[in-house]
Amino acid sequence: MSLLNQINAPEDLKRLPQADLPKLAAEIRQLIIETCAKNGGHIAPSLGVVELTIALHKVFNSPEDKLIWDVGHQAYAHKIICGRRDSFHTLRTLDGISGFPKRCESEHDVWEVGHSSTSLSAATGYAVARDLAGKQNKVVAVIGDGSMTGGIAFEGLNHAGHLNRDLVVVLNDNEMSIAENVGAVSGFLSRTSSSEFIHKFKRETEQFMKHAKSDMGNGVIRFARKIENSFKGLFTPAMLFQAFGFEYIGPIDGHDLPLLQETMERVKKLDTAVLIHVITTKGKGYKPAEQNPSLFHGVGPFEIETGKVLKGKGGAASYTAIFGNTLARLAEEDERVVAITAAMPDGTGLTNFAKQYPGRFFDVGIAEQHGATFAAGLACEGKKPVFAVYSTFLQRAYDQVLHDVCIQNLPVVFALDRGGVVGNDGPTHHGVFDLSYLRHIPNMTLMAPKDENELQHMLKTAIMHSGPIALRYPRGNGYGVPLDQDLKPMEIGKAELLREGADGVLIALGSMVYPALDAAIALAAEGLNLAVVNARFVKPLDAELLLQLAKRFGKLVTLEENALQGGFGTAVLELLEEQGVQAQVLRIGFPDQYIEQGEQHELRAMHGLDKDGIAKSVRMFFKPA
Repeated sequence: MSLLNQINAPEDLKRLPQADLPKLAAEIRQLIIETCAKNGGHIAPSLGVVELTIALHKVFNSPEDKLIWDVGHQAYAHKIICGRRDSFHTLRTLDGISGFPKRCESEHDVWEVGHSSTSLSAATGYAVARDLAGKQNKVVAVIGDGSMTGGIAFEGLNHAGHLNRDLVVVLNDNEMSIAENVGAVSGFLSRTSSSEFIHKFKRETEQFMKHAKSDMGNGVIRFARKIENSFKGLFTPAMLFQAFGFEYIGPIDGHDLPLLQETMERVKKLDTAVLIHVITTKGKGYKPAEQNPSLFHGVGPFEIETGKVLKGKGGAASYTAIFGNTLARLAEEDERVVAITAAMPDGTGLTNFAKQYPGRFFDVGIAEQHGATFAAGLACEGKKPVFAVYSTFLQRAYDQVLHDVCIQNLPVVFALDRGGVVGNDGPTHHGVFDLSYLRHIPNMTLMAPKDENELQHMLKTAIMHSGPIALRYPRGNGYGVPLDQDLKPMEIGKAELLREGADGVLIALGSMVYPALDAAIALAAEGLNLAVVNARFVKPLDAELLLQLAKRFGKLVTLEENALQGGFGTAVLELLEEQGVQAQVLRIGFPDQYIEQGEQHELRAMHGLDKDGIAKSVRMFFKPA
């Protein structure tokens, strides 16, 4: 009989006898594996914390006690235990449950998340609000060692330790973030030893101090405490967290359920800031994920038996792969080219670059702010830094782009992968704001290629540019167009007229160019003959061409895979206003709302950004009054 079928809420879990918990853990893992094999997902992080999740819900009382997950990609077991077992098959699908904690889904999801390193700040806020309200509930933050490479994690740790409120932090240490962890903090956390030895030493020290009396005894006490701290600092990361004001417990085995529960029961009785250091195996219980945790951190559909990832239709290379290959070629030509990533060498296509040019490749960890300013420093000394980063994650470094790069007009290249909707990861990961948050920054040049071949030339253009420049390209495969071997810089601010027309013009950017062409062809069959422009640049615009077309047709349609507020279409409106040119403009893009999860093609269709949706909107726009 299935134990999992009996679990509809944490209260059901509490009623299970201890002997049944390993079987429950196995059943939860099986459901995660089967679902991710069909839908894709963050399987390795979630498999690694099944026992930890069971222990948390066994000991603490959610939702009265607040469980706050950092990033949230490890919360699948939490979702299953907290009432979403029967809907778990809809994970990461259109209208299904989210791959991350979602406040509207469950009262047990108290913190909505998707980006890294926010849990400690949020938990501190929860703890202070609890105390101000005179309540007694516990607040628990679960954060991975990879997230500890993010600066905001230490900002939260610093403040929480200073306040010393009743707060529990569980450090889930699997020595991985997305790829293998980097940095001094990661190295420090890996300094672990037998917790039995450490705790035995501490108990004996405490017994010794209890028997010490008089002034001489007080001196001995201070000396003994120094010895204890010295030993713990030598063997464990204890002194780091103690310096921040936390009681440190661990490291302990994150797959030993009795030990986890015993530890949490003890911690639950404390009323100070406590950190439990837990060692887990990423991908635990599924051999392919244990052997390749980076691949299975976030993976598409796969074969359960072999772990083989199922490839989508079409043999064209991805934009990410084309970017990585092109950057390696350019690095061969110019030794000043340096590549930077924020914990995502695989996801940004830089793995081969790192192998070819290890001395010119830098993984800064989950630290986009540092990555941007690090690039600025490199640029000051004559290097040509290329910061490859997902569009959604560059949001975290907005001030550094503005203050450290653009004010100094430094030649830093921002290669924005996943520009536009990314699909199943949902609103926290869609890259639909970059045109808006970069376009208004002085000195910034901003462009987007229509296909993978144009991406090559734009990267060449960016490397040769003398100031800040960003190029954004979508997730997924290209169109399979021929790739030029001779890369040439493009003229900055020059658009491309792809199709002539007599009735109006579609001005498309990046991923919207080919759908615009398809829509134009379909509308031509209905008697509506439209020109199509590949805008290429958002900043600067090709003012000469756009003004000429506005005066000629009096009706323009702009298309972008970005929020309409402040985006490409807004830039065109501003140009017309500044030049005093009267024209009717239809802007097609995403509305002023967060875009939910779903396949890319589903989301584009929902918002009128595919061929049929474009044709429908344009048909209405040009319909005679």
